[in-house]
Amino acid sequence: MSVDTPLDAPTGGGEVASAGAVEHRRPKPSGKGGPSQVLSVVLPPVVLGIVIIGAWYFISYVMLAEEKRFLLRPLHQVVDVGFLEWDNFSDILEALWQSTKVALIGLAISVALGMAIAVLMSQAKLAERAIFPYMVTLQAIPILAIVPLIGFWFGYGMKSRVFVCVLISIFPIIVNTLFGLQSAERGMHDLFTLHHANRVTRLRKLMFPAAMPAIFAGLRISAGLSVIGAVVGDFFFGQGKAGIGQLLKKYAVQLQGEQLLASVIMTALLGVVVFWTFGWLQSRAIGKWYESTGAT
Repeated sequence: MSVDTPLDAPTGGGEVASAGAVEHRRPKPSGKGGPSQVLSVVLPPVVLGIVIIGAWYFISYVMLAEEKRFLLRPLHQVVDVGFLEWDNFSDILEALWQSTKVALIGLAISVALGMAIAVLMSQAKLAERAIFPYMVTLQAIPILAIVPLIGFWFGYGMKSRVFVCVLISIFPIIVNTLFGLQSAERGMHDLFTLHHANRVTRLRKLMFPAAMPAIFAGLRISAGLSVIGAVVGDFFFGQGKAGIGQLLKKYAVQLQGEQLLASVIMTALLGVVVFWTFGWLQSRAIGKWYESTGAT
């Protein structure tokens, strides 16, 4: 007995293949937020931190003799003296706040000046050829070599610290912004030319949106460098309220290892906070569309 097959029925296993294709295209659960995902993010830095602390104690108690232990005080002594004694910790916080103000002012100037220079270079090849070699030269100059010149020009107070901060942090903003502005697709430029768009419209609606990932990458780099610049500037220019650089110098001269390490830890935390802040701003500003277009 034979069974009639409908004319519109697929033959040769086409239905199975089609179902398999649909099944293949079905999105898999991402598993975000699960315990395994949390462990994969949290566990590696925790394990590495334990290894670093273990190495710290090994160096303090095994490799260093007792009379040389001031070179690297054990962690619990650093916490007791540097963080739990309010007199010491309040001095560190006050100095850190002074350096934070210098870093923020220097970073703001670097962002405004660096983006303006990058826009100018992106609009004229002649300007790019003229300016870029001097930017590279400026980045290559050792700060220590021009400290007397900076002090002669701006004095040994707040202005010199901000100048050093700008000098250190401006180059990544210029380079990354220029790269981003020049990364817009040629086809999109042709489309804007077809519609007779002027330079301002092209810059605002095409080049800047395309440059946003590179701009934020430069901002994150420069944010960390601005903290370094603030500390370096304060280390050399000590007039006015002391920042964290002056405090580091004082603790090193007086062999106060606990306070010195506590100041270094707080400075590193400041750099991490500034870096993460700009990472958060990047995710809020361009995270959704950039991740969706970048994923394959």
